[in-house]
Amino acid sequence: MDFELSEEHRMIKDLVARFVRDELLPLEKAVLEREAAGQGWVLTPEERAPVDAKSKELGLWGLDAPEVFGGSDLPITAMVGVNEELGKTITPYTLPPDSPNLRMLMSTCNDEQKALYLEPYARGEKTSAIAISEPGAGGDPAGMTTRAVRDGDDWVLNGRKIWVSRVGYADFTIVMAVTDKSKGARGGISAFLVDRDTPGYNVLRRIPMLGGAYTYELTFEDCRIPASKLLGREGYGFAPMQLRLSTRRVQMAAWCTGMSQRALDMMIEYAPQRVTFGLPLSQRQAIQWWITEAATKIHACRLMTYDAAVKIDRGEEPRTEVAMIKVFGTEMAWETIDRAMQTFGGMGMTKEMPLQMMANRVRLMRIFEGPTEIHKMVIARRLIDKR
Repeated sequence: MDFELSEEHRMIKDLVARFVRDELLPLEKAVLEREAAGQGWVLTPEERAPVDAKSKELGLWGLDAPEVFGGSDLPITAMVGVNEELGKTITPYTLPPDSPNLRMLMSTCNDEQKALYLEPYARGEKTSAIAISEPGAGGDPAGMTTRAVRDGDDWVLNGRKIWVSRVGYADFTIVMAVTDKSKGARGGISAFLVDRDTPGYNVLRRIPMLGGAYTYELTFEDCRIPASKLLGREGYGFAPMQLRLSTRRVQMAAWCTGMSQRALDMMIEYAPQRVTFGLPLSQRQAIQWWITEAATKIHACRLMTYDAAVKIDRGEEPRTEVAMIKVFGTEMAWETIDRAMQTFGGMGMTKEMPLQMMANRVRLMRIFEGPTEIHKMVIARRLIDKR
């Protein structure tokens, strides 16, 4: 098996690395100051506009979008390298469009929906959110209670969703709802496209999260949408949702690789400079072992992530491998960043350094898109069932 990126994909990875270095890293100081002041983990419109312009000029929009919509149609394997580089900065920036929802739309949109949603989304002209989790249900689709009932030429949605990202600026939300409770995830869950100005679609509250991030709680109260807003086939929303989740989990593993690599690089640079009790930290066995273990686990995570991505690109459904990298990547990054903070001592505890923001991001990722414990359960069940 060849673990090297093709020359074309390596050039794109290098281009993203330069974009991160030249455009995003210089914004970190201002982002850190805003987060420390309680103003959130955000870019201002004045900061975002030139970054958008530069990334578009470099051809970094629509990297994995279909060529027919102006994209580059890159495979998930190539996007691993892209996201690893993006993971090396705490500046909050996503190259349009966000891959997971893009992949779900690509697999489900009919011709009308392609024109109204997929095409403008692929071009970076629209933004989206996805509403899956519910209070009390967590990551268990069997516990989903949001209902969609057919009424003539419409669907009527009622229910509540929580931990939904991007709602503050999303043009539309993909909403997962139960259409046949007796079938559960096997034919009873459907996906719907809900525009932000639809009556009955209510943003209940914005929820402050770790590190200045925000999610939202939504309610649907007799939210009536045309039948044409059903995304894909009725009752078959679970499989496209899993494709979306797998794409995000591969993306998260790549981010964790990038974050961990930056934390390791910071440790390697700092350890020879800091002298304690007559010796630089680089000569302390504890620090040497932390560096060795981090480098080994980063290498393993990178290879595991490419392995999962290759299998997805081949049309396989590597749910076990995807669950493994979600667990391994987030836990590895949590350990590596924590040890980097420990190496820096008091400075590692300050909000002047990016390490605390990296730690906050990883702490969230250990829960989002399925907690570590759920994925471990999935892995064990699949291995036992296979046996």
